[in-house]
Amino acid sequence: MPFPHINPIALQLGPVAIHWYGLMYLAGFALAWLLGRWRIQHHPGELNLRDLEDIIFYGVLGVVLGGRLGYVVFYKFDDYLAHPLSIFYVWQGGMSFHGGLLGVIVAMLIFARKRGQPLLAIGDFIAPLIPLGLAAGRLGNFINGELWGRPTDLPWGMVFPGSGDGIARHPSQLYEMGLEGFALFALVWWFARKPRPMGQISAVFLMGYGTFRFLVEFTREPDAFLGLLMGGLSMGQILSVPMVLIGLWLFLRAAKESSR
Repeated sequence: MPFPHINPIALQLGPVAIHWYGLMYLAGFALAWLLGRWRIQHHPGELNLRDLEDIIFYGVLGVVLGGRLGYVVFYKFDDYLAHPLSIFYVWQGGMSFHGGLLGVIVAMLIFARKRGQPLLAIGDFIAPLIPLGLAAGRLGNFINGELWGRPTDLPWGMVFPGSGDGIARHPSQLYEMGLEGFALFALVWWFARKPRPMGQISAVFLMGYGTFRFLVEFTREPDAFLGLLMGGLSMGQILSVPMVLIGLWLFLRAAKESSR
């Protein structure tokens, strides 16, 4: 199946090019804002619409700064250490979900301290808002023809121009959009529909994302500059394992404390 060759530039205004990938980030934050409004209206708590606006602002900073620094540290530390100024060349690409997650956690910790609320309470509020944004990001990856999958003979295998080898590959970006995006959203949103012990909604998000990412990585081509690492696992899988373990620990801890 040929790649659809979608122009990565959505709109050209003279020298200014607006890329689909950037629009997907905007769509992700817009969806988070809309879902957050719905949760505030239907699940009244200590957060209000002004708090939601602050959360989105802090979240944007956490995603962008954490995502970039995470890519630098987890994927190309030696290269960026040799050329530190290239860290700021964000237009050349290079973002890490796991780094973005850490950035969001730090941002939410700052917000929680300012509001005098527990970090996990804030995490439980924003966890259901994140997956659709992840789905939008993976769609952006697909439009860019990047992060393609491993070779396959399945009927929906695609030949990605960027691979340069003419081999049909898994459209792993779409797998991730479906699992890390839509399936994870359905799971976390369903779980959050009722009151839960503090920390459990965050835990379900961590376990769900970590599991889905770990599985999809078996179909995704590992980064050429890293390859497969210990145990034949990719960097994405290695970074996902702690997410699952931390999520499981949080879930059991919350259940134990609620039963006291």
